[in-house]
Amino acid sequence: MRFNFLKILTLLPSIFLISNAKAQSLTALKTEYLTQPIGLDNPQPRFTWQMNDNSQDAKQTKYRILVDVDSSILTKGKANKWNTGWIKSDLNLVIYSGQSLKPFTKYFWRVDVTNGSQKTFGKIASFEMGMMSMSNWQGAWISDNENVKLKPAPYFRKTFSPLKKVKSARAYIAAAGLYELSINGKKIGNHRMDPMYTRFDRRTLYVTYDVTNEINQGKNAIGVLLGNGWYNHQSTAVWDFDRAPWRNRPTFCLDVRITYEDGSLETIKSGKDWKTALSPIVFNSIYTAEHYDARMEKPGWNTANFDDKDWKDVIYRTAPSKNIIAQALHPIRNVEEIATKMIKKINDTTYLFDLGRNISGVSKITINGRAGAIIKLKHGERLYPNGRLDISNIDAHYRPTDNTDPFQTDILVLNGKGVQSFMPHFNYKGFQYVEVTTSTPINLKKEDLVGYFMHSDVPVSGEVKSSEAIINKIYSATNNSYLSNLFGYPTDCPQREKNGWTGDAQIAIETGLYGFDGITIYEKWLADHRDEQQPNGVLPSIIPTDGWGYEWGNGPDWTSTIAIIPWNIYLFYGDKKLLADCYESIRKYVNHIDETYPTGLTSWGLGDWIPVKSKSPVELTSTCYYYADAIILAKAAKVLGKNDDYEKYIALAKKIKDAFNAKYLNKEKGIYASGVQTEMSVPLYWKIVPEESMALVAGNLAKRVEADGFHLDVGLLGTKAILNALSENGYSNIAYKIAAQKTYPSWGWWMENGATTLYENWPIDAKSDISMNHIMFGEIGAWLYKSPGGIKPDEQQPGFKHIILDPHIMEGLDSFEASHISPYGKIVSAWKKIDKDIRYDITIPANSTASFNVPPQPDADTYLNGKLVKSQTIELTSGKYVIEKKAR
Repeated sequence: MRFNFLKILTLLPSIFLISNAKAQSLTALKTEYLTQPIGLDNPQPRFTWQMNDNSQDAKQTKYRILVDVDSSILTKGKANKWNTGWIKSDLNLVIYSGQSLKPFTKYFWRVDVTNGSQKTFGKIASFEMGMMSMSNWQGAWISDNENVKLKPAPYFRKTFSPLKKVKSARAYIAAAGLYELSINGKKIGNHRMDPMYTRFDRRTLYVTYDVTNEINQGKNAIGVLLGNGWYNHQSTAVWDFDRAPWRNRPTFCLDVRITYEDGSLETIKSGKDWKTALSPIVFNSIYTAEHYDARMEKPGWNTANFDDKDWKDVIYRTAPSKNIIAQALHPIRNVEEIATKMIKKINDTTYLFDLGRNISGVSKITINGRAGAIIKLKHGERLYPNGRLDISNIDAHYRPTDNTDPFQTDILVLNGKGVQSFMPHFNYKGFQYVEVTTSTPINLKKEDLVGYFMHSDVPVSGEVKSSEAIINKIYSATNNSYLSNLFGYPTDCPQREKNGWTGDAQIAIETGLYGFDGITIYEKWLADHRDEQQPNGVLPSIIPTDGWGYEWGNGPDWTSTIAIIPWNIYLFYGDKKLLADCYESIRKYVNHIDETYPTGLTSWGLGDWIPVKSKSPVELTSTCYYYADAIILAKAAKVLGKNDDYEKYIALAKKIKDAFNAKYLNKEKGIYASGVQTEMSVPLYWKIVPEESMALVAGNLAKRVEADGFHLDVGLLGTKAILNALSENGYSNIAYKIAAQKTYPSWGWWMENGATTLYENWPIDAKSDISMNHIMFGEIGAWLYKSPGGIKPDEQQPGFKHIILDPHIMEGLDSFEASHISPYGKIVSAWKKIDKDIRYDITIPANSTASFNVPPQPDADTYLNGKLVKSQTIELTSGKYVIEKKAR
């Protein structure tokens, strides 16, 4: 055979294009930031996607979105419900504006893009609408009674037989309390603790499941198990949830909507034809623990042929609220199973299991013993010197009325029928150790107990790797604490409180968003804010709340979450929706402070909570947060086209700034107040410092830190500011000395003493406020992305459409890498010292750009992909780059 090499050479460009075309695709196809979601209520859902194109300067120039109920039409490039046509745009966030979407309907969508020379056709994705309106529910709200003191959790069941061959089936279930749904003996889904916690009397969530494969052609049984959750709080603590205005026995409403092959419909719904009985869960408290008596088990209770003749009739109940809406977020799951690392036998009836790390979640024990044997599983974070479990650091706010509900202690009564396993259904805890006590001697081994790390299962979107081991440990511990405090809302700690403390959440918002794709959780939680806000704009310090927190702990240093979180969602995602949804709430909040504190200075707030030693004036820190709120409100007004409001609130911000500096700034010396770390760093971080004073104030902060031995002397608010205030003003080396410090007080001190999470207090032996799994000092996680990583969003082109890359090279750190999956794809910023040179490896995702600020290095030249460049700012399009600083 003879080869025509000339012909092959002429074909090479085409071959290259074909090969390149295969490398291009569209990924991360999401609706409402979820993959293939079902049960949506938003009539104008948002579509997002990413270009998977590694070529240099890859950019979307046009897009086309097709939506239809028939996926086959989309393959032909057509659509009846919505066809945008080719839109000249580089946006990858588009709001649906086609024909009105219908409830219970599955839609298919496809996005196609072009980079100017080549079209990329996306795969077909789908989304499905849910109820969309309360009027579409057919089921009734039912329960077994209204006795809030009755402890056993109730079972509910109903049997049915499909009339015809089933094509598809969906279960829609709303509950006040918690539930587990099953069909024919099988639990539906892998979620835990559904539905998410809300202000039950103002907003109730429902969840949708695809149950097509669970329904048989013959007789079927539906089972529902209800738990108390926050709805019926039977444990007593300082926050008075046992006196919540919504409190009642748990209740639910269910529709199972069956579509038959012939197109007809049938709905199996909750109503008077259901039966109920008490379950073996003889007590359940989301706050303390769960008690289970296996002797009361009803084998097969949720199967078709179970005899329920002795079960009772259900009762009707009023709907908990008039606002039943879809739970469209990443659910809580048992995300990770953790084997016991060590077991210690204390005596014949007591064993201590050590998971080797602190987590939020549950334990699962597998055990065999005689009927009536009582097993107690006490969970905690630390040990007494004698090796026994110590929970004195986490039960401080518990106010038990008797000894029947021991804190964080599950109680299992065995049935004597062989090996059995127990894991709580409606509770979670914070723990590393489980002390198991048995009423009779039972031999236990290490494999008999495992832990499950439970949290909202948000996708990971960031990673940090460093040459310094202590930094890696701190970053890991920060993420562990962040996830341990994410349960459909951000919490302070997973053991002592489980409350949605606003101050902790505003501190951790950037840490969370760099590391995890958490927008769905925050959109839900900000809806909780809007539910809880008083008409005058005041918010409580914990959200959701039963009413506690309007009189203590709130103020701009804590409840600025209403402004800070929507603004950060806008910066990280480029999505205006949450900002728009919260705009009036932010405005009411800022107006309230302005009316109450007309001078521009406010003393409303908690201040720099749990400082190391130095206390700062509450007025100083709260006024800085008030200023931040006013600035965010002004910027939001501009983004949303409210120009009059922009002018109004920019003027208010100036009034606050002028009053603040007139009182607290010694302009000649460049010192705020007495000059301690919080007093200096908070004004710098929130940029209330006059421009002409920035350098002097920052220099004095650096001197103060040096005088403090490069150790922290801050509380919660100062921790948010200190590292950033230094790094942003030319003192990143000093910031790093604090961050990598290994002696008290520091993050590293905790790590050196075995911490796997962040703590609530700097001294490990503190007498109070010493939860060992708190996120409130977690800003260091975000700082690692912003300073050594140098990855920052640009508010002029948010959502990392344009990326600011400003990595800081630090003494004592040989290499560092940070990556973040932005709405456009993965950003990588890595650097490594090589003798006197520095090499940067940069990845900019397709359809975005970046400005790389070349770090100053005397007597060194800068090379971009091997070519000498003179500019101190290098503008980059998408692609991979090597930037080198070479010593002359």
